[in-house]
Amino acid sequence: MSELAPGPSGIDPTSGSYVAALDPSEEVAEVLVAAARQRHLPRGVLIARPAAMRTQRRLAAVVVALPLLGTLVAVYQVLVYGVGPLELGILALMYSLCMLGAHAGLHRLFTHRSYRACQPVRIGLAILGSMAAQGPLVTWVAAHRRHHAYSDRPGDPHSPNLHGSGWKGLLQGLWHAHIGWMFSDEISDWSRFARDVMEDRTLFKIHQSYFTWVILGLLLPAALGGALAGSWIGAANGFLWGGLVRMFLVNNGSWAVGSICHVFGTRPFNNRDHSANNYLVAVLTFGEGLQNNHHAFPSSAAHALTWWQPDLSMWFIRLLQGLGLVWDVKLPSRRMIEEAHVKPLEARQV
Repeated sequence: MSELAPGPSGIDPTSGSYVAALDPSEEVAEVLVAAARQRHLPRGVLIARPAAMRTQRRLAAVVVALPLLGTLVAVYQVLVYGVGPLELGILALMYSLCMLGAHAGLHRLFTHRSYRACQPVRIGLAILGSMAAQGPLVTWVAAHRRHHAYSDRPGDPHSPNLHGSGWKGLLQGLWHAHIGWMFSDEISDWSRFARDVMEDRTLFKIHQSYFTWVILGLLLPAALGGALAGSWIGAANGFLWGGLVRMFLVNNGSWAVGSICHVFGTRPFNNRDHSANNYLVAVLTFGEGLQNNHHAFPSSAAHALTWWQPDLSMWFIRLLQGLGLVWDVKLPSRRMIEEAHVKPLEARQV
């Protein structure tokens, strides 16, 4: 295991939405930067072009609404016809694959570089994470690094704590952090927050093929259901449960990390933000709900800092490490954890 690199552990050392930057020309980039300055946005936050923003919002609406409709159909199916082990098994399989792809892959491997992996594992996790339908690889990484750079401050793409006080401000903040941020015209500057991923040819090709992977994530469970059931009904149920219902559960669990886990939970570390450990969300998201731990040690491959905290993604990383497929797994030392409990973020010595 590798110990975390020296430096302030509350700021992601790699830092800096489906980004609607469809025209990467220098002229367009200059216009976006100028618009951001007029709005007094922090560095690395740009304004999307109107045409691109309309496309972004339509895509976001589909990602939010279609899985919800599919889940409502599934609820009706359960109430009227029931559901069998085949459908639940396909759901569990696809849920696990996409959750690990998004969080052991897009988050811990590509965003925070908390471990190194062989090329087949990198490619596999990038594809599985893309199948989750949370946005292409580069935009996912850029948005999350921006979140760490400005956590719960202006510039954070999905903070629930910047919308006023009282119940009204809380509800508006939770809505924004869970779903509303995907409809914002503020986008993350790829060159500032995700240059390393952009410059990796293999990863950028996976990024460019994003819609292929999303469709694959819907067709695979349909094909599996049809093959195992030997019928078109089986294929339709596989598409419904392993595709749409899985997408609804995985994405809402992931969005809850940015909304629920920055409002409700315990805060053993003083991170100078509102990140919290929410154990229900942690169980559902394979460890991502341990946000206070994560913001204290963003480069750690483990979000669980004690044996009893739920972190299935770390168990998966340990399995890959045991097989020799990943290495240089970064973990905080016991001294770092003890100091972080009592010292303000800027004063920690590592």
